[in-house]
Amino acid sequence: MISGFFIFNQKGEVLITRLYRTDIKRSISEVFRIHVVSSSDVRSPIVTLGSTSFLHVRHNNIYVLAVTKNNANAALIFEFLYKFISISRSYFGKLDEESVKNNFVLIYELIDEILDFGYPQTSEIDTLKAYITTEAARSEVTDIGESSKLTTQMTGAVSWRRGDIKYKKNEAFVDVIENVNLLMSAKGTVLRADVDGQILMRAYLTGMPECKFGLNDKLVLDKAERAADNAVRLDDCQFHQCVQLGAFSSDRTISFIPPDGEFELMKYTASGKAKYVPSENVIVWKIPRIQGGSEATLTANADLTATTTRQAWARPPIDVDFQVLMFTASGLLVRFLKVYEKSGYHSVKWVRYLTRASGTYQIRF
Repeated sequence: MISGFFIFNQKGEVLITRLYRTDIKRSISEVFRIHVVSSSDVRSPIVTLGSTSFLHVRHNNIYVLAVTKNNANAALIFEFLYKFISISRSYFGKLDEESVKNNFVLIYELIDEILDFGYPQTSEIDTLKAYITTEAARSEVTDIGESSKLTTQMTGAVSWRRGDIKYKKNEAFVDVIENVNLLMSAKGTVLRADVDGQILMRAYLTGMPECKFGLNDKLVLDKAERAADNAVRLDDCQFHQCVQLGAFSSDRTISFIPPDGEFELMKYTASGKAKYVPSENVIVWKIPRIQGGSEATLTANADLTATTTRQAWARPPIDVDFQVLMFTASGLLVRFLKVYEKSGYHSVKWVRYLTRASGTYQIRF
């Protein structure tokens, strides 16, 4: 799988090195520094030189790199790299050159637990924090009961959560974030119109609660024979491992025992809607809701007449970036979020919506 793991700063200096196989040497870092870090032409996160592949992620002012000589699963390697970044941020807040130098020992401890002979193993933050402390010192588990809990957590059905978690105030926060993708041709034809969404959750709940999540999913509302005017058809759903896939496949119910803290509950794709009427010969800008004290600005360019001596407009594509709070482009809504725990405590739930476009909303002329 992974032959070597490296972390570089933006100058190409090696900060962290761990080799897992004998098919590469530490000097392979010089190849990456010359061909990737020092080169301004590299645009792909995967660079193959001979029989060696370099898969990297640039985060802040560092490069996180995995090197392999095998025909490895690139998606799995990138999943590991981003998971490593997430774990590092959970331990020391921000992953950059300074934090790597300040947490040198801790990072090596994390790498040794996460990777075994180049294969990703334990990557759940709660499990790692059970025996690797934030002070970069491994806690000694001498008590038989504690050791038994840790073994059960790592090998049992709920490896992502401990059973002894306690909070004075039980809260659950849900963020529904959607990225709008639109590509329109010069003739007004919609070439692409869809929405990529993700549901993020922060769970600060006591014990081992079971959560049930309800959306205005079209299949659910149609099956229940309810009015489905605002129903949304979800495609390509991907879930966190805590979700019971059997229940979702049978009745589209999202049931899960959440990990402690922040995690991504699911990803989805929804078809978008776009309409362009060139016969009107107008620019229509509709703002359904605007909060007090805010400002909205529209800037438009017009073609010059044929009699002018100035240079005509080159008609470059227009990219639109925006963020709209408490609104989903797909129309997706959280119908309910229920928390069940044997002690019967009361929990507070919060839901927030965000729709945004960043480099994916383009109109051509």
